[in-house]
Amino acid sequence: MPPARALAYMVASVTLAMTQQVGQNIVNTNIYQIQGELGATVAETNWLIAAYMAPNVSLSIALIKIRMQYGLRNFAEISLAGFVFATLLNFLFVRDLQSAVVVRFMSGMAAAPMSSLAFFYMIEPLPPPKKLTVGLSLALTNTSLGIPVTRLISPWLLDTGGFHGLTLFEMGLALLAFGFVYALPLTSPPRVKWIGPLDLVSYLFIAVGFGSIAVVLALGRIYWWFEAPWLGWLLAAAIICLMLAAIIELHRDSPLIDIRWLTSPTTLHFAGALLLLRVLLAEQTVGANNFFQALGIQNEQTLSLYGVILCAILAGGLTCALLLRPGRENWFYGVALACVSLGAWLDSGATSLTRPHDIYLSQALVAYGSGLYLPTAMAQGMGSAIARGPLYILSFITIFLFTQSIGGLLGSAIFGSFITLRTSFHYHVLAEHFAMSDPLVAQRISQLGASYGHVLTDTTLARAEGVTLLGQQAIREATVLAYNDAFLLISLLAGLALAGLLTHLAILRFRTRTATANALAAG
Repeated sequence: MPPARALAYMVASVTLAMTQQVGQNIVNTNIYQIQGELGATVAETNWLIAAYMAPNVSLSIALIKIRMQYGLRNFAEISLAGFVFATLLNFLFVRDLQSAVVVRFMSGMAAAPMSSLAFFYMIEPLPPPKKLTVGLSLALTNTSLGIPVTRLISPWLLDTGGFHGLTLFEMGLALLAFGFVYALPLTSPPRVKWIGPLDLVSYLFIAVGFGSIAVVLALGRIYWWFEAPWLGWLLAAAIICLMLAAIIELHRDSPLIDIRWLTSPTTLHFAGALLLLRVLLAEQTVGANNFFQALGIQNEQTLSLYGVILCAILAGGLTCALLLRPGRENWFYGVALACVSLGAWLDSGATSLTRPHDIYLSQALVAYGSGLYLPTAMAQGMGSAIARGPLYILSFITIFLFTQSIGGLLGSAIFGSFITLRTSFHYHVLAEHFAMSDPLVAQRISQLGASYGHVLTDTTLARAEGVTLLGQQAIREATVLAYNDAFLLISLLAGLALAGLLTHLAILRFRTRTATANALAAG
């Protein structure tokens, strides 16, 4: 392929990836800014995230078979048309929370094919030896850029047109991607009639199960796990639906997902490693981001930080493109875990005076680790799945998508809940020392109350305001301590995972040397 045309395919891949990623993160990134325009509370606005993720986490599984049966070209054109239609609805008809939830649900469905299309467009112009190394690394790096890119462009879009400025930009990206897909066709593999009646039944149960889990994880820490009974009912429904899907799939000759292979020790080990790494990367998406929001620092004040994160992710992806080869995956995992552990440990010393420029190094380390992890995991799993056949490719993609989408929600849920509990703990510890008989506490209350001296002449009221301000400062400091605990926990978990990986590699090397020595002795 001529270089100019190859570059056009790569630009199309970046456009498709950004279309999907910006659409997915546009609400998460600006939830406090858009709630006013929708006339909703923060808890109600989080339903937009749940509505988007509920169909998105499972639809990619069905789309794989649809793509193989009806052709890649038709699949690309129709899916892009559906996404453009969803973004048009988002721009024209969203005026309140109810309409926004409906349209976000449709957007989540329409955005499901975007990641796979971005992947195909990136590897299309490359020669076969480069597809699973350079092409895969670049394609998956694209999918990691969504959060920093959305953070960088959101302040300008909000200033320009508010929430509808965000949706207008999303629609513009979708139209660009639509043009690329029609102008640059993909090479279509032979069509295979692969969809059977039971596929629809199995997928229905899988969709309800995964969707229910996504809603629970997205909203559990908002409504709190033990306070809203409907969370428990949703989780029970998810378990029942996934069990029914597993029963159906176990008794089929050509299952949608190979349950036996998924539950094999090797596959469970691989899935567990993927899930653990994805949860640990919540340090950046949940930790640093929400930490600054808790301190009242807005998106426009963190632009330089997300510029650093963007560059670090790109550096990680380029490192994989240049150096990743079969057999090196474990070392890439080790470097990624070391970067996350060190970065989180550096963040664990934050104070209420910490500002974005203070954590450039730590966040760059975490971002670099995430840039190394995703292509490495995909390359290792895809290589073994290709060797086994098309059914195993579908099953592997199921694992990969589940660990990425559900893993991201799980990381947010776990560490968000942990921070809530630790904030309460630290606040009660601090409040125990607030005795009016303590001269330091009395002096501090008097100083804080004096700030209202020019509007309050009543000393009792001024003193009451001082107590209120002291309580607010205690909550702020308790929140900072809770985030430090979360950062330290992530650092510890990443360190333990790294130690486990190194121990595993040492055992494998010892066994290899022992087997070689025994073979030589026997010879």
